[in-house]
Amino acid sequence: MPLYRDFSDDNATILIWKYDETEELDVHQLLEPENAEKVKDYHPKKLQEVLMVRKLLKGLKPDSKILYRDREPFLSPKDAEISITHSFPFAAIAVSRNKIGIDIEKFNPKILRVIDKFTYEEERGFIPSDNEVTFYTIIWSVKESMYKIHHSKHWSLKKHYEVRPFELKHLHQIRCRVHDDLISDELKARVEFFDGYCFTIVEE
Repeated sequence: MPLYRDFSDDNATILIWKYDETEELDVHQLLEPENAEKVKDYHPKKLQEVLMVRKLLKGLKPDSKILYRDREPFLSPKDAEISITHSFPFAAIAVSRNKIGIDIEKFNPKILRVIDKFTYEEERGFIPSDNEVTFYTIIWSVKESMYKIHHSKHWSLKKHYEVRPFELKHLHQIRCRVHDDLISDELKARVEFFDGYCFTIVEE
């Protein structure tokens, strides 16, 4: 299975695969029986994304499964932390000794329609008017990655996940924070671009 990108570091293996029509994705071989009901109504492309992630995992940890608790994936046996993301034709997996969140997003002007749902006024203040799509996509992707480390159905991307001002020439050390009345966890995000996509990694 040819890898598209490898963003692994000292703490985590982080791999991206781009769909190839010649690659066989056998649902009976790759999908965990525990997840059969979960995917039964998936669109064919979404199912392919799910199977791509499983094939990536087979190459890393052939005896492991991806299961879900409150919609969040975890490894079984739980001997490492995991994060997954997909946006057809890409799928990615991160396996780490520490908690990790990854996210892939396509740059799309439609994001400008929903900025009020995931950003607040202070976050918008540093964004250049001639490059809004790029900056808002990065912010969305960083927040999605943080959510995969710290998630709660009671939290919102707008109120509890913060991205500090950044510049495009410094995308490997974006400061960000998850917070509520009880916690404030400072994190750093690493952002990569390829083929019109934004890929974000946040590690604890």
